[in-house]
Amino acid sequence: MTGRTHQLKAEKTTIGRLEDNTFQIAEPSVSSHHCEVLLRGNDIVVRDLNSTNGTYLSGEKITEATVKPGQILRLGQVEMRLETDAPPAAPKKLDQTMVMKRGVSLNELAEKGARAGGFDTASSGFARKSNRANRIFWAAAGAFGVILVVVILYLILNNR
Repeated sequence: MTGRTHQLKAEKTTIGRLEDNTFQIAEPSVSSHHCEVLLRGNDIVVRDLNSTNGTYLSGEKITEATVKPGQILRLGQVEMRLETDAPPAAPKKLDQTMVMKRGVSLNELAEKGARAGGFDTASSGFARKSNRANRIFWAAAGAFGVILVVVILYLILNNR
């Protein structure tokens, strides 16, 4: 997404993963409706829309904040910078963008556990459920059903 720009023309610009946003960012770490950018006079205000991964301005998590030219806005794993048409007074060297490591998948956990001498499913909370409880339930339900049929037949035959 490097080099991609969006000119702020409307009073409200929505940013998010879905196509109905004014500025779409098709990246999994960006929420479907992540934040909105509001033009308030000469100020540019960013408001988080209860995003999953948060909205950060210059490294600080925000719910709403005024953005100044040159500041870095981060949505999930995507960083962007507010630029103006006017040339900057003093060029600033931007910090390098760092790729954030994604989490570990369940398959990777199982593989690592197998390599480390086995994956103990009983103590990990991932134990397979026993069918014993299921069998007991159906046996009890069957016995109850048979008793119920016998009682109904008894009542019917004794009322004649």
